[in-house]
Amino acid sequence: MAKFQDIVRYYRNYWLISVFSVAMMSLFEIIDLFNPYAIGQILNLLSQQPLDAPVQAVITSLAHALGQPPSNSLALIILLGFIGLASVGRAPLQPWLGPWFNWDTAFRARRDYARKALEKVLTLPLEFYDENNPGRIAARVAKGLSNHTWTYPEVTGQLIPKLFRVIGIFVVIWLIEWRIALLFCVSFILILGYSLLGLKQLATQEERLDKYMEDTESRTSEIITNIKTVKAFATEAQELVRHQQRLDREFKVLDYRIHLGYVKLGMWERTIVQSCVFIVLAWTLWETTRGNISLGHFITTLTVSSMAYAEVDPICQLAEVFARRYAAMMRFHEFMQLPAGQDAGNLVVDPASAPIYQFTGKVEFSHVTFGYQVDRPVLQDINLLIEPYQTVALVGRSGSGKSTLVKLLFRYFEPHQGSILMDGQDIRRLDITAYRKRLAIVHQEVDIFNGTLLSNLTYGNPQATVEQVRAACRVAQADEFIQQMPQGYTTIVGERGVRLSGGQRQRIGIARALITEPDVLVFDEATSSLDYESERAIQLAMRSILGTRTLIIIAHRLSTVREADKIVVLENGRIVEVGNHEALLEHGGIYHRLHSLQETGELLV
Repeated sequence: MAKFQDIVRYYRNYWLISVFSVAMMSLFEIIDLFNPYAIGQILNLLSQQPLDAPVQAVITSLAHALGQPPSNSLALIILLGFIGLASVGRAPLQPWLGPWFNWDTAFRARRDYARKALEKVLTLPLEFYDENNPGRIAARVAKGLSNHTWTYPEVTGQLIPKLFRVIGIFVVIWLIEWRIALLFCVSFILILGYSLLGLKQLATQEERLDKYMEDTESRTSEIITNIKTVKAFATEAQELVRHQQRLDREFKVLDYRIHLGYVKLGMWERTIVQSCVFIVLAWTLWETTRGNISLGHFITTLTVSSMAYAEVDPICQLAEVFARRYAAMMRFHEFMQLPAGQDAGNLVVDPASAPIYQFTGKVEFSHVTFGYQVDRPVLQDINLLIEPYQTVALVGRSGSGKSTLVKLLFRYFEPHQGSILMDGQDIRRLDITAYRKRLAIVHQEVDIFNGTLLSNLTYGNPQATVEQVRAACRVAQADEFIQQMPQGYTTIVGERGVRLSGGQRQRIGIARALITEPDVLVFDEATSSLDYESERAIQLAMRSILGTRTLIIIAHRLSTVREADKIVVLENGRIVEVGNHEALLEHGGIYHRLHSLQETGELLV
């Protein structure tokens, strides 16, 4: 659970420079109070009233140092000089000692946490992405980083220095008339307390609104991603109505609860502030007419108290902005605190110390049991030996556990019982990153990044030579269509490979896998969604790979697995048949029935 301290710790790497910049900005705010005080002293001089003792002592000391007799003219010059130093002298320093460091710290922290956020994205377990929309995740990270970046300069450069300014004003008024200072202090605390209490209540509404907006953005992302499906089913009007309902819900919370709450809070703040300013004016005027304070002190007290009460509005506005951003920042830290998955790879790899594996491709599943929920096993007591360079096909109905077996092989999950051995070594004892580099997989839907064909092909092996790439593309039956592309290997394929057909993406996936030169290559439903021509090209590519490395093929279409050395039939998470194509047909079991269904054109379920 995220806490307020997490927001503060966001900047912990820069706390020294933060303390320095806050101290300097606060000092400038306090120095700014010297001007109304000095003007009050000037009024006392002009009205033939005495200066304050400390001021008189400073002027007398400076007069002696200059070899001049103390006089009103010299006092005016000295006070004017101090005003010049407090205003003109600080002007070139303040932007560097304040805003520069404030924004520099915010930008550095943003850079650091943007990297940490990507680390979190890379290390979260796969099931997290099964349950959370990519648009929702990206929006949470982007809003969290943005709100932190904009909030820090406002808090350290304005809010905290303004609070120090108010404390300085209290001290000035106390030195002049302690009873007025006490009234000022109590009223200011009450105003801020009332405002913060109201903002705390509104922050709860902000958190609810943030969740609503996250849902809306997530759905918008889904509509964009699945726009072809939306248009194909003619549900544009339906989606628009549902989206309008979400926007109306957001509007009601934003306008009638949050915005109205801020307006009411602001109304009471301004009413109380103006009442306090009037009371201070009346009291100070009364004390002046009675001769208890001088004319200069009257002007100073009225001026600085007005300055203090004038800060109530910007302080409350800054607090309001912080309240509006608080929910997004907290949700960002909740995301950052999510535990890493067991499938997380190494993000920092030292080439000098990282292990380098080379396997023969011998894979053994020994008494493996696993379920996504412990009480509902998907795989039960799986025992399977795959020899080096052997081609093994996994077949069975949907939900029989074929893909889950591969996920365990890639260590996306850990078996609840049993073990998986690679060349006789338990894969759980191997370095996960180095281990995965010796595996490769071609999914049913090949992920393509927005970039060139070459960058996608070399994604798993950036050091691959041009000849390696071309050789892999020839094996994968991809070189022919690549040569017909406008810029060949440097053709931009668009986001998610929209400029490529399904068969072309599949062949790019095979070539990309081959370029990594894996010891074990997995085809996960690589041809199930392709047309006959594309399927035939993929089958030719797969056939040319047979015997070059260990192959594991998951397939619904049994025509893809005829040439496998071993066909493993799964049913309800158990291995029920093992053999080659001819032997299993002669056996007359489940494989024979599945084959007959496909031969007659019936669908395999």
